[in-house]
Amino acid sequence: MSSRSLKALAVLCLGAAFAAPAWSQTYPERPVRIVVPFAAGSATDIVTRLVADELRESLGQPFIVENRPGGSAQAGAEAVARASPDGYTLFSTTNTSHSANPHLFKKLNYDPIKDFAPIGSIMRIPVVIVIDPKLGIDSLQQLVSYGKANPGKLAFGFGNSIGQVVGASFAKRAGIDVKVVPYKSTPQVIQDILGGHIHYGVSDLASGQAMIRSGQLRPLGVSSRSRSTVMPEVPAMSEVAGLENFEVIAWVAMFAPAGTPQAIIDRLNGAVVKALDKPNVRERIVSYAADVAPSSPQELASFVAAQLDSWGKAIREAGIEPQ
Repeated sequence: MSSRSLKALAVLCLGAAFAAPAWSQTYPERPVRIVVPFAAGSATDIVTRLVADELRESLGQPFIVENRPGGSAQAGAEAVARASPDGYTLFSTTNTSHSANPHLFKKLNYDPIKDFAPIGSIMRIPVVIVIDPKLGIDSLQQLVSYGKANPGKLAFGFGNSIGQVVGASFAKRAGIDVKVVPYKSTPQVIQDILGGHIHYGVSDLASGQAMIRSGQLRPLGVSSRSRSTVMPEVPAMSEVAGLENFEVIAWVAMFAPAGTPQAIIDRLNGAVVKALDKPNVRERIVSYAADVAPSSPQELASFVAAQLDSWGKAIREAGIEPQ
């Protein structure tokens, strides 16, 4: 190769090295689509729209939320996984697509790790085991002791998949035999606890916190590894002997298609972290009894990998077979 050719190649390589950072400085240059794999009006949708408004203000372009419900978040996940990795299609999703689905379905048309680039975490939502105070059980330890002394007499209710997984995994690890009662919704679970039809159940903090505050329900333990900032007085389930490292939580985070330039990922992460620091955004998240949970892309990547493993273990313990 001639010296002139070598110089030309060097110039091209130098130009390529500076092109991506320069491009990222002007990103975004047109509207950005954020796919939410759930219907409008869900907590994920509402919080994503709040964050999108802040991204528009911070980055100077519209961030348009597109709801793509269907297939237990699979429709939205597949659409984003196939999208161009240019930063103009993002994914605001939950544990459903990235933690639970890989263990609940025999076949997925996306890979939660390989097909997505983590941008940042938004919020985490632990659930809580609640019981009728009239039973006189004040702690998870007492519930476990009662269950062991009275096999098959405790009735447990759940109103969604995370409630099912948390409740069944808890009973399995605690070594207690309980009657499992499924419901269509968490409020029905709460009603039947108060009505004396079942002994305890699993509730999200948003559904149960009013009755917990009033003393109508007694919280025994939250499903996060550490205590929730919303109700720090309630122990984490992992504090109980035999339940060490227990963690099954709902969460919301933002991703881009795999291959999106890191400079764009970092720019988006900075904007998301800034958005989560706004009082109006934080207040809305806390109103759902959720913990605001900003993170770096690297922290989110580690969290998603750990959650995938944690949910898989819990689902297997719950005896749920993939469909």
